[in-house]
Amino acid sequence: MHLLFISYQMIHILSPAKSLDFESSPQSEAHSIAEFQEQSSALIKKAKTFSKKKLEQLMGISKSLAELNHQRYIDWVPIHEAGNGKQALLSFTGDVYRGLDVKSMNEKDLTFAQGHLRILSGLYGILRPMDLIQPYRLEMGTRMNVGRKKNLYEFWGDTLTNALNKEIENHKDQTLINLASNEYFKAVKVKGFKGEIISPQFRDAKNGEYKSIMTFAKLARGYMSRFIIQNKIDKAEDILAFDLNGYRYNNELSSKEEPVFTREENQRQL
Repeated sequence: MHLLFISYQMIHILSPAKSLDFESSPQSEAHSIAEFQEQSSALIKKAKTFSKKKLEQLMGISKSLAELNHQRYIDWVPIHEAGNGKQALLSFTGDVYRGLDVKSMNEKDLTFAQGHLRILSGLYGILRPMDLIQPYRLEMGTRMNVGRKKNLYEFWGDTLTNALNKEIENHKDQTLINLASNEYFKAVKVKGFKGEIISPQFRDAKNGEYKSIMTFAKLARGYMSRFIIQNKIDKAEDILAFDLNGYRYNNELSSKEEPVFTREENQRQL
């Protein structure tokens, strides 16, 4: 069952995850096809030329992971369908997606996510939540040259920024909520983006100070995405009401572009 894309208001972005779940059955049959299949095929064609040893060195991964991903590149096919792919949002695992907890979502949540969430990807460029993907690992920061392009940032160029501009073109609230990591957000050319960008920050109390702790911050980005999706938020100002797993808006530490959400030590939980 193909899922139609409906234009909504505000959108938010996440990074993908290195860990994947292609073993469990998806909770929904609805799916869509990623926009940049031609570019993905070009990247896979290049990746297939690498030996296992080269992948190990290029990606800084173990021998077993290099063997796994070498086989993934061989098995990857350009035509994605329900029989050989799985929806991106239902495939990614890891801290961000553990915080997002997609398994707790219903069809209405998934439909809302399809309109409001985009996932940046080294291989696919930009993914809608229900776009089919096949198992892969290709981080945006990978120094893989393709033709005259020295790395994936050059390969994608203006493509991702233009795609995001197209997304917000007819939106009343032309705001991008950035919940992606620095590695992935660098693929978006901020000066070329036509809307407003808001990058929430998440900090935990530690030794009398509020600090960004990587694992907790990743979980919190997932919490925020879940909050947006399950509360059907389509106005940027409404994210300030975020109150989940102990995180609350901290006006004193915040700016308009970087609202800060803090959590006390006695409220910390995984």
